[in-house]
Amino acid sequence: MNEKAVGRAIKKSGVPRKEIFLETKLWPSFYEQTDAVEKTLKRLDTDYIDLLLIHQPAGNYIAGYRLMERAYKEGKVRAIGLSNFTATQIQEILDICEMKPAILQTEVHPYSQEQKLKEFLAKENMVIQAWYPLGHGDKVLIQEPVFSRLAEKYGKSNVQIILRWHIQAGNVVIPGSKNPDHIHANFNLFDFSLSDEEMAEIAALNKDKRYYTSTPELLERYVTMVPPVDEQK
Repeated sequence: MNEKAVGRAIKKSGVPRKEIFLETKLWPSFYEQTDAVEKTLKRLDTDYIDLLLIHQPAGNYIAGYRLMERAYKEGKVRAIGLSNFTATQIQEILDICEMKPAILQTEVHPYSQEQKLKEFLAKENMVIQAWYPLGHGDKVLIQEPVFSRLAEKYGKSNVQIILRWHIQAGNVVIPGSKNPDHIHANFNLFDFSLSDEEMAEIAALNKDKRYYTSTPELLERYVTMVPPVDEQK
Protein backbone atom coordinates (compact mmCIF):
# COMPACT_ATOMS: atom_id res chain seq x y z
CA MET A 1 0.00 0.00 0.00
CA ASN A 2 2.98 2.38 -0.05
CA GLU A 3 4.78 1.44 -3.27
CA LYS A 4 3.90 4.61 -5.18
CA ALA A 5 5.04 6.76 -2.26
CA VAL A 6 8.28 4.77 -1.96
CA GLY A 7 8.94 5.23 -5.66
CA ARG A 8 8.46 8.99 -5.36
CA ALA A 9 10.70 9.10 -2.29
CA ILE A 10 13.49 7.29 -4.12
CA LYS A 11 13.36 9.83 -6.95
CA LYS A 12 13.14 12.78 -4.56
CA SER A 13 16.04 11.56 -2.41
CA GLY A 14 18.60 12.09 -5.13
CA VAL A 15 20.33 8.88 -4.00
CA PRO A 16 21.41 6.76 -6.99
CA ARG A 17 19.13 3.75 -7.44
CA LYS A 18 22.11 1.37 -7.24
CA GLU A 19 22.78 2.59 -3.68
CA ILE A 20 19.23 1.76 -2.51
CA PHE A 21 18.12 -1.72 -1.51
CA LEU A 22 14.46 -1.98 -2.48
CA GLU A 23 12.34 -4.79 -1.07
CA THR A 24 8.63 -5.43 -1.52
CA LYS A 25 6.11 -8.28 -1.57
CA LEU A 26 3.43 -9.85 -3.74
CA TRP A 27 0.02 -9.90 -2.05
CA PRO A 28 -1.90 -13.24 -2.13
CA SER A 29 -4.70 -12.00 -4.38
CA PHE A 30 -2.08 -11.13 -7.04
CA TYR A 31 -0.34 -14.52 -7.20
CA GLU A 32 -2.21 -15.62 -10.32
CA GLN A 33 -1.95 -12.28 -12.15
CA THR A 34 0.68 -12.80 -14.81
CA ASP A 35 1.55 -9.09 -14.87
CA ALA A 36 1.72 -8.68 -11.08
CA VAL A 37 5.46 -8.01 -11.01
CA GLU A 38 5.25 -5.56 -13.90
CA LYS A 39 2.49 -3.65 -12.07
CA THR A 40 4.65 -3.59 -8.94
CA LEU A 41 7.58 -2.16 -10.92
CA LYS A 42 5.29 0.48 -12.39
CA ARG A 43 4.00 1.55 -8.97
CA LEU A 44 7.58 1.77 -7.68
CA ASP A 45 8.68 3.55 -10.88
CA THR A 46 11.82 1.43 -11.12
CA ASP A 47 13.35 -1.06 -13.54
CA TYR A 48 14.16 -3.70 -10.93
CA ILE A 49 13.48 -4.82 -7.36
CA ASP A 50 16.37 -5.96 -5.16
CA LEU A 51 14.29 -8.45 -3.14
CA LEU A 52 10.75 -9.64 -3.82
CA LEU A 53 8.87 -11.85 -1.36
CA ILE A 54 5.75 -13.98 -1.34
CA HIS A 55 3.72 -12.16 1.30
CA GLN A 56 1.83 -15.07 2.85
CA PRO A 57 1.46 -18.83 2.31
CA ALA A 58 -2.11 -18.24 1.18
CA GLY A 59 -3.96 -19.14 -2.00
CA ASN A 60 -1.92 -20.30 -4.98
CA TYR A 61 1.46 -19.29 -3.64
CA ILE A 62 3.17 -21.75 -6.00
CA ALA A 63 1.88 -19.64 -8.91
CA GLY A 64 3.12 -16.54 -7.12
CA TYR A 65 6.55 -18.08 -6.71
CA ARG A 66 6.65 -18.99 -10.39
CA LEU A 67 5.96 -15.34 -11.23
CA MET A 68 8.91 -14.29 -9.12
CA GLU A 69 11.18 -16.89 -10.71
CA ARG A 70 10.26 -15.59 -14.15
CA ALA A 71 10.93 -12.02 -13.04
CA TYR A 72 14.32 -13.13 -11.68
CA LYS A 73 15.26 -14.72 -15.00
CA GLU A 74 14.21 -11.55 -16.82
CA GLY A 75 16.38 -9.37 -14.58
CA LYS A 76 13.44 -7.54 -13.04
CA VAL A 77 14.18 -8.97 -9.59
CA ARG A 78 17.64 -9.49 -8.09
CA ALA A 79 16.60 -11.95 -5.36
CA ILE A 80 13.41 -13.72 -4.24
CA GLY A 81 12.18 -15.02 -0.91
CA LEU A 82 9.29 -15.93 1.34
CA SER A 83 7.42 -14.33 4.21
CA ASN A 84 5.54 -15.99 7.06
CA PHE A 85 6.15 -19.55 5.77
CA THR A 86 6.66 -22.53 8.07
CA ALA A 87 9.46 -25.06 7.54
CA THR A 88 6.95 -27.45 5.92
CA GLN A 89 5.75 -24.78 3.51
CA ILE A 90 9.32 -23.74 2.71
CA GLN A 91 10.16 -27.35 1.88
CA GLU A 92 7.20 -27.41 -0.51
CA ILE A 93 8.77 -24.48 -2.38
CA LEU A 94 12.22 -26.07 -2.30
CA ASP A 95 10.81 -29.25 -3.82
CA ILE A 96 9.45 -27.49 -6.92
CA CYS A 97 11.54 -24.36 -7.40
CA GLU A 98 14.13 -23.57 -10.06
CA MET A 99 15.53 -20.63 -8.06
CA LYS A 100 15.85 -21.19 -4.32
CA PRO A 101 14.48 -18.50 -2.01
CA ALA A 102 17.25 -16.43 -0.45
CA ILE A 103 15.45 -15.30 2.65
CA LEU A 104 12.54 -15.97 5.00
CA GLN A 105 10.95 -12.94 6.57
CA THR A 106 9.19 -13.94 9.78
CA GLU A 107 8.56 -12.88 13.37
CA VAL A 108 11.76 -13.12 15.43
CA HIS A 109 12.68 -11.43 18.71
CA PRO A 110 14.18 -12.45 22.07
CA TYR A 111 10.90 -14.07 23.16
CA SER A 112 10.64 -16.06 19.88
CA GLN A 113 14.11 -16.87 18.59
CA GLU A 114 13.17 -19.62 16.07
CA GLN A 115 16.46 -21.48 16.49
CA LYS A 116 15.24 -24.74 14.92
CA LEU A 117 13.82 -22.85 11.95
CA LYS A 118 17.12 -20.99 11.53
CA GLU A 119 19.02 -24.29 11.57
CA PHE A 120 16.71 -25.61 8.83
CA LEU A 121 17.23 -22.45 6.78
CA ALA A 122 21.01 -22.55 7.22
CA LYS A 123 21.12 -25.98 5.57
CA GLU A 124 19.39 -24.41 2.56
CA ASN A 125 21.62 -21.31 2.54
CA MET A 126 18.67 -19.13 3.52
CA VAL A 127 18.64 -16.48 6.22
CA ILE A 128 16.06 -15.02 8.59
CA GLN A 129 14.78 -11.49 8.19
CA ALA A 130 13.13 -10.49 11.45
CA TRP A 131 9.93 -8.50 11.61
CA TYR A 132 8.54 -7.54 15.02
CA PRO A 133 12.24 -7.56 16.07
CA LEU A 134 11.29 -5.75 19.29
CA GLY A 135 8.37 -8.04 20.07
CA HIS A 136 5.76 -5.69 18.65
CA GLY A 137 7.06 -3.01 21.02
CA ASP A 138 6.18 -5.09 24.09
CA LYS A 139 7.43 -3.02 27.03
CA VAL A 140 7.83 -6.15 29.15
CA LEU A 141 10.27 -7.56 26.61
CA ILE A 142 12.12 -4.29 26.01
CA GLN A 143 12.48 -3.63 29.73
CA GLU A 144 13.84 -7.07 30.61
CA PRO A 145 16.52 -6.57 33.30
CA VAL A 146 19.26 -8.04 31.11
CA PHE A 147 18.66 -5.35 28.47
CA SER A 148 18.60 -2.57 31.04
CA ARG A 149 21.86 -3.78 32.57
CA LEU A 150 23.60 -4.11 29.22
CA ALA A 151 22.28 -0.73 28.07
CA GLU A 152 23.88 0.90 31.10
CA LYS A 153 27.14 -1.00 30.55
CA TYR A 154 27.49 -0.01 26.89
CA GLY A 155 25.89 3.43 27.00
CA LYS A 156 23.08 2.36 24.71
CA SER A 157 19.31 2.04 24.91
CA ASN A 158 17.51 -1.24 25.61
CA VAL A 159 16.28 -1.21 22.01
CA GLN A 160 19.82 -0.86 20.68
CA ILE A 161 20.92 -3.82 22.79
CA ILE A 162 18.13 -5.96 21.30
CA LEU A 163 18.97 -4.90 17.75
CA ARG A 164 22.65 -5.62 18.35
CA TRP A 165 21.66 -9.09 19.60
CA HIS A 166 19.78 -9.66 16.32
CA ILE A 167 22.81 -8.72 14.27
CA GLN A 168 25.18 -10.97 16.20
CA ALA A 169 22.61 -13.78 16.07
CA GLY A 170 22.73 -13.61 12.26
CA ASN A 171 19.29 -12.09 11.77
CA VAL A 172 18.56 -9.51 9.09
CA VAL A 173 16.65 -6.99 11.16
CA ILE A 174 14.07 -4.44 9.98
CA PRO A 175 12.87 -2.24 12.85
CA GLY A 176 10.15 0.15 11.79
CA SER A 177 9.94 3.74 12.97
CA LYS A 178 8.57 7.10 11.88
CA ASN A 179 10.68 8.95 14.46
CA PRO A 180 13.91 10.34 12.90
CA ASP A 181 15.77 10.10 16.22
CA HIS A 182 14.81 6.44 16.58
CA ILE A 183 15.79 5.73 12.97
CA HIS A 184 19.26 7.20 13.55
CA ALA A 185 19.60 5.29 16.82
CA ASN A 186 18.66 2.05 15.05
CA PHE A 187 21.76 2.44 12.87
CA ASN A 188 24.08 3.30 15.76
CA LEU A 189 24.85 -0.32 16.60
CA PHE A 190 28.35 -0.95 15.29
CA ASP A 191 30.61 0.58 17.93
CA PHE A 192 30.15 -2.22 20.47
CA SER A 193 29.70 -6.00 20.65
CA LEU A 194 27.96 -8.29 23.10
CA SER A 195 30.08 -11.04 24.63
CA ASP A 196 29.29 -14.74 24.19
CA GLU A 197 28.09 -14.82 27.79
CA GLU A 198 25.74 -11.88 27.18
CA MET A 199 24.40 -13.46 24.01
CA ALA A 200 23.72 -16.63 26.02
CA GLU A 201 21.82 -14.60 28.65
CA ILE A 202 19.57 -13.21 25.95
CA ALA A 203 19.13 -16.64 24.36
CA ALA A 204 17.75 -17.83 27.71
CA LEU A 205 14.83 -15.39 27.36
CA ASN A 206 13.25 -17.46 24.57
CA LYS A 207 9.63 -18.42 25.33
CA ASP A 208 8.45 -19.35 21.81
CA LYS A 209 6.03 -16.45 22.26
CA ARG A 210 4.62 -14.93 19.09
CA TYR A 211 2.54 -11.76 18.76
CA TYR A 212 1.12 -12.66 15.35
CA THR A 213 -0.70 -15.94 14.81
CA SER A 214 -1.84 -17.08 11.38
CA THR A 215 -5.01 -19.12 10.95
CA PRO A 216 -6.60 -20.81 7.91
CA GLU A 217 -9.45 -18.30 8.13
CA LEU A 218 -7.04 -15.37 8.11
CA LEU A 219 -5.13 -16.75 5.15
CA GLU A 220 -8.37 -17.24 3.24
CA ARG A 221 -9.28 -13.60 3.89
CA TYR A 222 -5.92 -12.53 2.47
CA VAL A 223 -6.70 -14.36 -0.78
CA THR A 224 -9.98 -12.53 -1.28
CA MET A 225 -8.72 -9.19 -0.01
CA VAL A 226 -7.70 -7.00 -2.95
CA PRO A 227 -5.72 -3.96 -1.79
CA PRO A 228 -6.72 -0.81 -3.71
CA VAL A 229 -3.15 -0.36 -4.95
CA ASP A 230 -4.20 1.61 -8.03
CA GLU A 231 -5.70 4.18 -5.68
CA GLN A 232 -2.44 4.70 -3.80
CA LYS A 233 -1.43 8.31 -3.33
